Amino acid sequence: MSAQEIIEQIKALSPEDRAQVARFVMEQDDSWIPESFKAGMADAEAGRFVDMETVLSGAKPPPRTRRK
Repeated sequence: MSAQEIIEQIKALSPEDRAQVARFVMEQDDSWIPESFKAGMADAEAGRFVDMETVLSGAKPPPRTRRK
């Protein structure tokens, strides 16, 4: 089955089913998310963040770790 055939089948789905397909694709493939955003999310999850006022006052933010 070609991508075009799949696209045509998706177009024929109800809005609810198209939304379910879109959610599935987004959950299975994160290649559309920039690496810089992924790194920022990893920093936030690890507690490596400060509020904007602290940074704007001249304080340096915590060091970033590189994503593998």
